[in-house]
Amino acid sequence: MTVSEVLAALEAKADPKMMAVYAKRGQVEMHFGVKMGDLRAIAKQIKTNHSLALELWATDCLDAMLLATLIIKPKQLSEDDLDRMIREVKNTQLADWLIPYVIKVHPCKEGLRDRWMKDDHPMALRAGWSLTAERVAKSSDGLDLSALLNRIESEMSAADPLAQWTMNCALAEIGINHPALRERAVAIGESLGVYREYPVSKGCTSPFAPVWIAEMVKRKV
Repeated sequence: MTVSEVLAALEAKADPKMMAVYAKRGQVEMHFGVKMGDLRAIAKQIKTNHSLALELWATDCLDAMLLATLIIKPKQLSEDDLDRMIREVKNTQLADWLIPYVIKVHPCKEGLRDRWMKDDHPMALRAGWSLTAERVAKSSDGLDLSALLNRIESEMSAADPLAQWTMNCALAEIGINHPALRERAVAIGESLGVYREYPVSKGCTSPFAPVWIAEMVKRKV
C-alpha cells in the first residue's frame, strides 16, 4: 500500500465518536478518528513495512503516526531517530504507543533512558521515566533506587504533567517491587499527594502511588 492508499483506508474508517473524544481532549492534530481496533486491523493487513511507516510518521496525521508504530522496524532506527521522533510527539496517546511498541524493544533503549533522564523536554522525560519504571520492575541492577526516590520527591509535584505520569509510575514500581524501600515510596506518595483525587472508573486501580502500591502488593501475596 502507498501512503495515499493508507490515508484513504484510514479516512474510510473515520469514526465521529472518536473525533468527538479528540475534540474534547483539545487535540488539534490532523486525524480521522479511527478506532484502535481498526488501526490494528489495517496494520495486520500491511504487516511490517519500515519505509511506509516512516512516510506515515511524516504525515503529521495522528492515525497514520499511530499506525506507523505498529508496522515499523525498531532495529532499523538509530538512537538519534528515536530522539527526534519522541520530540515530534504531540499527545500522550501517540507517546504511549511509540514508547512500548518501538522504543522499549530497541537494543539501545538503555542509552536512550540515560540520555532522556537528563533532558528537559517533557516527552523525552516521559519516555525516560517510562523506561526507568520498566527497569525498576524488571531489572534494577545498577540503578540507584534511593537516588531515584530523592529525585521523585524533589521534582514530581512540580513536574510537567507529561513527565509526572511516568515519574509516578517509577515511584509505584519501586514501592511494589522493592520491599525495603516500600515504606519510603508510600510516604513520598502521601506527602506529595500527586493523583490523590484522580478520577477512577469502578473496578480500576487509582494511580495515586500509595493506593496503587498497596493493591499490587496485595495481588502478589
